[in-house]
Amino acid sequence: MKLKAPKPSAVAAMALALALALAGTGQSQAQACLDKRQIQEAVASGEIMSLDAVLASAGVDSSTDILNVQVCDEGGALVYVIGVLSSDGQAQNLVLNAQ
Repeated sequence: MKLKAPKPSAVAAMALALALALAGTGQSQAQACLDKRQIQEAVASGEIMSLDAVLASAGVDSSTDILNVQVCDEGGALVYVIGVLSSDGQAQNLVLNAQ
């Protein structure tokens, strides 16, 4: 899945997604998240699946715009926390198993 540049009308939806990401994680903000380099290394070593593989296995529509991606430790398991904007303009966070 390609990262797409947001459409001008999507700016409000992206702000909503960011607010949802911050509100949705609440106390989990203290959880450990990987930086981009660590994510690349974890995918390369096979520790976690690639973003494309995780999205495909979850049945996420390929037309869904990806707003942001994090990989975080949630209770001892690595998960992708993905802010998405669907084709109907709805912003939401997906939490998908990375392993």
